[in-house]
Amino acid sequence: MPKKANYTDDLLRLVATLYYVDGLGQAEITSIVHVSQTKISRMLAIAQERGIVRISVDQYQARNSKLERELCARFDLKDAAVIKTAPNVNAEVARQTVGHFGAPFVSEKLPGTGTLAVGGGRSVAEVVRCFHQGESRHMTVVQAMGSIASNLSPVDALELGRTLVKLWGGEFLTLSTPAFVTDKKTRDFFVASEQIRSVRQRLRKADAALVGVGALNPSVYIEREVLGKNDIAQLEQNGAVGEICGRFFDANGRECRSRWRDRVTSIELDDLRRIPLAIGVAAGADRAPAIAGALKGGLLKTLLIDDTGAKALLAM
Repeated sequence: MPKKANYTDDLLRLVATLYYVDGLGQAEITSIVHVSQTKISRMLAIAQERGIVRISVDQYQARNSKLERELCARFDLKDAAVIKTAPNVNAEVARQTVGHFGAPFVSEKLPGTGTLAVGGGRSVAEVVRCFHQGESRHMTVVQAMGSIASNLSPVDALELGRTLVKLWGGEFLTLSTPAFVTDKKTRDFFVASEQIRSVRQRLRKADAALVGVGALNPSVYIEREVLGKNDIAQLEQNGAVGEICGRFFDANGRECRSRWRDRVTSIELDDLRRIPLAIGVAAGADRAPAIAGALKGGLLKTLLIDDTGAKALLAM
């Protein structure tokens, strides 16, 4: 291990004053202090370690409380968190920002005990990724929808449920089926089995839910090659504006009549309505029609969203 240089506090104060107060560059400071620029950088770091330099940052208010109040008043929500994002960010950055600053909001809302239904999706995954380990919880986490495809993704409900139990402990119940099967007969065969039936019963009695709200365009189901463009067009003809846990609903939050309704294995929308703490997560203006339908249909009680999405939702 290299031996640390024995810089005096007074010398460190000199370097810190020249750099932070007088605004000199490190190259300029070298000519005054007669040490290399590399050592100047090290001295500034040591000055922070010794408390000679203390950096103060005004607290950042990540949430837009005005938009939150407007959303709660307009859609009769129990609570809402609207996360501010930087201008002109792409969808991925918006989701990451919502997850980073929204995770404490969701964590505070979730109960310490009881049953939590967890859906999949990229926005939900960003929230789960930002949860802190070691919190004392004794929840039963239940997978709220089957696996979208055979190639499991970190954003699938199965993986998110596993992650939550690793973070917080508790029990995890899996819905060991595909999200969509070939036909109604196959779906009914799956849900009639004792294993799946018992999991669906737990979903019906869940105390809380954490779900993503998906748009039809762009659709994660097209990206995962589960649905094609013709399928989406047919769903739109049937009035679909969005989906939650693979269940497509119209502008009033009612599940659309389509062949996909008979092929999906997930929490029923009527069961989701009955959950007292149903938290929806979304980011982006393109999610506004889907969120509006979900809120109008009473599918969600609490919303986590970015400010761009919130403005688009209120403008509808």
